[in-house]
Amino acid sequence: MQYRSLGRTGLAVSRLCYGTMSFGGDADEATSKALFERCRQAGINFFDCADVYAGGRSETILGKLIASCRNEVVLASKAHFPSGDNRLARGSNRYHLLRAVEGSLKRLGTDRIDVLYLHHYDANTELEDTLRSLELLLQEGKILYPAASNFSAWQTVRALGISERRGWTPFACIQPMYNLLKRQAEVEILPMAAELGIGVCSYGPLAGGLLTGKYQKPGTSGRLSDNQTYKLRYGEASNHEGAARFSALAQELGVHPATLAVAWVAAHPAITCPILGARSVEQLEPALEALELELGRELYDKVSALTPAPAPANDRTEERKPS
Repeated sequence: MQYRSLGRTGLAVSRLCYGTMSFGGDADEATSKALFERCRQAGINFFDCADVYAGGRSETILGKLIASCRNEVVLASKAHFPSGDNRLARGSNRYHLLRAVEGSLKRLGTDRIDVLYLHHYDANTELEDTLRSLELLLQEGKILYPAASNFSAWQTVRALGISERRGWTPFACIQPMYNLLKRQAEVEILPMAAELGIGVCSYGPLAGGLLTGKYQKPGTSGRLSDNQTYKLRYGEASNHEGAARFSALAQELGVHPATLAVAWVAAHPAITCPILGARSVEQLEPALEALELELGRELYDKVSALTPAPAPANDRTEERKPS
């Protein structure tokens, strides 16, 4: 396993992060344990969770699994989305954030969350108050590094400006969606992170399973067929056409599509680590092999050419630079 500093923190995290959204949901406790142990065996020391995953069960299971190796792993969780029917149990306001972190700490059975992501930008809460809440949690030692998930580049930069002006700890990393079918992050998010030295732990490298090739078979069950969110996210014909071209290339190369998909994401110089997810160890294996696949410039460009690159922020396509 390779390791990189998480942004400019000096914190050495594995080049692959494991996302535990399946724990307590698609993966029962025994399967979750097997997945965790396989990740540790592979050298992964970075585990991602959220308070809303499986209604909190993901954190509870992950907490049990890290108990014997707590100081050997970097633990990330998130807060923002509704964690209950109570109208007050949502948002990035101080009332909810402080209670959400307390709840996560109890479920995880730990004294701190190493990386806490704001799970989404909150347009209803003054950003400065949200950042002040994170700073309070930092001062209390309940979190170590603040971070942001699903933020745009301007939202991230606005937050960094407030933190700098107030003398607060800035975001250590961001968590955007990024894969061969969803490349919007290439326009501003990834260049911003590279320029400012922010870590990038991207999610969805397999595009909800579409890049694994399994949906090429009619009637296949999975997220894309069962989950409305994923249907909307990847339902356009262009995504399925791009995935078909990708699967054909992987077959031509003699490489599992999941291996190639994760390797392509990891090869982007701004990416610290892609976040993997799986419902079984068998499903996880090809993604773990990604770092063993050497993606030279020629192959990287060949994969990239399978889907349209988004236009630059200023729409001057003649100025587009290679990644």
